[in-house]
Amino acid sequence: MRDLHLHITLKHLFINNGKMIGIQFYPNKLIHKLIKTLPSPKWSNEFNMVYIKNNKGNLTQLFDTFRGIAWVDTRNFIKDKPIKDNPPLNIDSFRTRNLSKTFKACPEEFLTKLELKRYSFNTAKSYISSFEKFINRFHKTPINQLTEIEIRKYLKELHDKGVSNAYLHLVVNSIKFYYETVLDMPNRFYTIERPRIEKKLPKVLSVEEIKLLINNTNNIKHKCIISLLYSAGLRRSELINLKINNIDSKRMLVFVAHAKGNKDRYTILSETTLTDLREYYKQWQPKYYLFEGIKGKQYSSSSIGNIVNQAAKKSGITKKVTPHMLRHSFATHLLENNTDLRYIQALLGHNSSTTTEIYTQVAIKHVQQVISPLDYLP
Repeated sequence: MRDLHLHITLKHLFINNGKMIGIQFYPNKLIHKLIKTLPSPKWSNEFNMVYIKNNKGNLTQLFDTFRGIAWVDTRNFIKDKPIKDNPPLNIDSFRTRNLSKTFKACPEEFLTKLELKRYSFNTAKSYISSFEKFINRFHKTPINQLTEIEIRKYLKELHDKGVSNAYLHLVVNSIKFYYETVLDMPNRFYTIERPRIEKKLPKVLSVEEIKLLINNTNNIKHKCIISLLYSAGLRRSELINLKINNIDSKRMLVFVAHAKGNKDRYTILSETTLTDLREYYKQWQPKYYLFEGIKGKQYSSSSIGNIVNQAAKKSGITKKVTPHMLRHSFATHLLENNTDLRYIQALLGHNSSTTTEIYTQVAIKHVQQVISPLDYLP
């Protein structure tokens, strides 16, 4: 077993507007003596560790000093993350916007880095929007002069407004992206507290409510949209990106390309939905995308939401219904019909079975089959 006393951990620090190498270690006379030989070591009361200036020469000397003596843990310091293997991102629309003279837009290097890293369009859009709201909250302060004080103040204001924890995480991520990724200041704001991740159960519809939704659509196109969302367990973005040739009627499969995490997968094609799709194709004759908007362009995300919302109102369903609820319902109903959780995981495209297991908590039929221990009493 490795001696914990001969072990140091490197961390990125940002002190007095300069990049530093933080050095954490267990109290040990040898390590303490060796650290004194490094170039100008200093102690940080804020971070509770020794630090030296972050430059190539100092890093090389640090490794040379401890080579063969102590294990140097660089997991939090050297992060060789590959650029995302997504299709090329084009966000020129954000560059050509008509903005007021007083509005502070995202720096060009922010947009460029998003493109180079090949973030998905939805992620890029969210990062740009949340970061611009932050920098415009402190419009008179230059971006690079914003500190933890402004960030905490802004997060507190958002919290008091009642925004979700997920949105607070997005705000922190967008801010850290600029300072840590764009400006190459790793862990610039790693002391910023994040809210706890909420663990909410997915909201699902009953089989009867799904039938009502499908039967209360305005036309065959809308019917096919809702049917596919539910019967194939698709995300809204996945439905929008479906091409005509993604429907494999011979194998009764739907091919989902470049889904979340840039993963391809197959999911099931309902025979009933296929019949409706053939009728829809005859009437609407799409050219490229399975569902097209004006002039053959992609159907908009908001239009999908409106279709589901209108069908819910016509069905007399009083609770708010979203397209993603149909995906949740797909998984829950499969589980209630004793489909193996591993198959559901594959159909949904989840990386981890833990993500899929949440549906066991909303599968009512399974819960109803469980007998209370009170009923076992004589």
